[in-house]
Amino acid sequence: MAHSSTKYTNFEELRERAIALRREGLSRRQIRDRLHVDNNDILNRLLEGEPPPEWTKRPRAKDDLREKARELRLQGLTYDQIQVELGCSKSSISLWVRDLPKPERRDPTEQAKLATRKRWEHELAVRDEGRQRTKQEAQQAIGDLSPRELFLVGIGLYWAEGTKDKPYDRRENVVFVNSDPGMIQVYLAWLNLLDVAPERLRFTVMIHENADVEGAERYWADLVGADRSTFNKTTLKKHNPKTVRKNVGDTYRGCLVIKVLQGADLYRRIEGSWCGIVDAATGPVGEMSD
Repeated sequence: MAHSSTKYTNFEELRERAIALRREGLSRRQIRDRLHVDNNDILNRLLEGEPPPEWTKRPRAKDDLREKARELRLQGLTYDQIQVELGCSKSSISLWVRDLPKPERRDPTEQAKLATRKRWEHELAVRDEGRQRTKQEAQQAIGDLSPRELFLVGIGLYWAEGTKDKPYDRRENVVFVNSDPGMIQVYLAWLNLLDVAPERLRFTVMIHENADVEGAERYWADLVGADRSTFNKTTLKKHNPKTVRKNVGDTYRGCLVIKVLQGADLYRRIEGSWCGIVDAATGPVGEMSD
């Protein structure tokens, strides 16, 4: 409904009412309807200097997108590139960054390199997602292990990573060495299955001398649930300055050696079981169950 200009003659009184309503928490639309002010310019003047109530503000997520869009624009990205990065509309981007200077036109070669890099980053992300999904599906497919399954896994694990008796060196010791904490945990679960008492185990850390020796000792002791004082003296590997080591950083903890005392009989059982697995694998093998 149209209103005459006389409706707004007492501007100051109207402004006082508008400000009071604003401070009560009303939105612009509610104030407009309450005061019957249909002219946006006049409504702007009535509310000049009065901040909007909190509930009318944009969600915080939108504000974060706006700030990120402005950062990317200042880095020289186009609307299309910002849209790819943030997944929001170009119309919103235009409103958020319109006060910023336009980026300089890039050299076509540089533009092509940037586009290629973005595509490659996307491809790597897709590949990594697929890789992680395959690992998770395989992990979930294992389910629970039966005692027999754990026994067979342990035999194969030991024969791959443990010390073995030689015709020229009859020792029949049970000694397992590995740097993978998962392998250590499975091996210890296997020894427990075979009723090897914890008192028969001896632990030794093997690590390069210029690594975090104390941290490694603490890590392995926590993993196997043993007191560090019960560990044998750590074996330090001499550092060769001509060698560039790749096993460095916080995740490098050397290897853990686990020896079973009085293990000759256990060793014979391991070797015999391994021979049995070889015989079975080279003969008829049944189908895998789901």
